[in-house]
Amino acid sequence: MNHFLTKQRAILKVYLISLIERKKMYGLQYLNELRETFKPYGYVPKHSEIYKALHELTSEGVVYRTRKLRSEDKEGFQEIIYYQFTEKGYEKGQLYKRQVKTDLERSRDIIEKVLKDNY
Repeated sequence: MNHFLTKQRAILKVYLISLIERKKMYGLQYLNELRETFKPYGYVPKHSEIYKALHELTSEGVVYRTRKLRSEDKEGFQEIIYYQFTEKGYEKGQLYKRQVKTDLERSRDIIEKVLKDNY
């Protein structure tokens, strides 16, 4: 990654990989979890941002989607999609997290320099 600062989607993907490591959830649960995580910092991820990150992880072979029916009430069912690691997805996810960590550290250093030099 060679950006001035770490891209937002990369950060979301790191969090999604970590959430998938801990617990099998579906998209809306990830959205709610990430909104609560970032809310104190004034950032509320949009629905589309989370799903774009999940789709990228899927197309990169990190996770795969499993469709299931969930009974919301006695009158109907809702199809939900769970995300799980592919056979090599866990390792791919760990590699991605290490790469982003390096980029985050570099971005932090740039921000610290800007703050020191200008404020």
